Amino acid sequence: MSDANTFEPDVLDRLEQLRDKYAAMGQDLVSYLDGLLHADFPTYWDYIRLDTLLSLQRPVTPFPDEEIFIAYHQITELYFKLSLHELGQLHTQERVSSEDMLNRVRRINRYFHVLVDSFDVMVEGLDRGQFLKFRMSLLPSSGFQSVQYRLVELACTTMDRLVNHELRDARSDHGFDEVEAMFEELYWRRGATELASGKPTLTLRQFEVKYRTGIIAFAEERYHSNLRRKWQELAEADRTPELKEALRTLDELVNVHWPLSHYRSAVRHLQKDPVDLAATGGTNWQQYLPPRFQKIIFFPGLWSAEEMEDWGKRWVLQHIGHK
Repeated sequence: MSDANTFEPDVLDRLEQLRDKYAAMGQDLVSYLDGLLHADFPTYWDYIRLDTLLSLQRPVTPFPDEEIFIAYHQITELYFKLSLHELGQLHTQERVSSEDMLNRVRRINRYFHVLVDSFDVMVEGLDRGQFLKFRMSLLPSSGFQSVQYRLVELACTTMDRLVNHELRDARSDHGFDEVEAMFEELYWRRGATELASGKPTLTLRQFEVKYRTGIIAFAEERYHSNLRRKWQELAEADRTPELKEALRTLDELVNVHWPLSHYRSAVRHLQKDPVDLAATGGTNWQQYLPPRFQKIIFFPGLWSAEEMEDWGKRWVLQHIGHK
């Protein structure tokens, strides 16, 4: 049996720290060491739940490209989760430093850069003929129903920036008690209307049954602590050029590049002259996706009037080729 004195000093130091840690909780260190002794070594596949992860793609049709469609949407939701993780770190801090805000915004920008850059999986990586067939089995589900994307928006900016554009000036000084009423005015609700009747789609009705209460609660929770509020609370000296540029990049990635990536995919797969196909949820994608119609801008103080007027125009001219 080895003598304790044969341990290196750093090992003994760690054991003493562990003893003190568990003693503070009224626990016995030896019992925990026994547990560690009998535990098996972790594996990569168990740690990331690989078998479970790979079992989550369950197509409902025989078309092979449906599995691509499912997997890519699951990937986007994981990046939204990472973005909300970073925004949540800022939310919980009473006073956020300029440096921490910059680091976390840059992280979110990396996530959205990956999302935007990878969207060719949906544009070029799906067989159009297969997509137009298997999509009919997905009705009325739609990417419109991604609640995490809605939470990213609410975590990034004040709610007045997310209502229909004609109401933004009137709502610019909204109070906490107005949040629930403003839910009815959110821009994306207008996008989920039937093309013929103008009534809410089943897609929207399903979404609101499941998420309405949670979205309102989240908006109230972030009323004082969304990213725009945190930015406004910084001293002028802390509003560095690097942070301003990072926030501008975030604004463009989330509100221009990401929706227009979807628009490019919709043009590729759904546009059929002279009649455009409806999206799977029946949403009016031609009017809903282009940023020039919605003009969602998280940080209006960081953009010139001309830039806001031409919101998204540069991207459309570059990637779509028309106004």
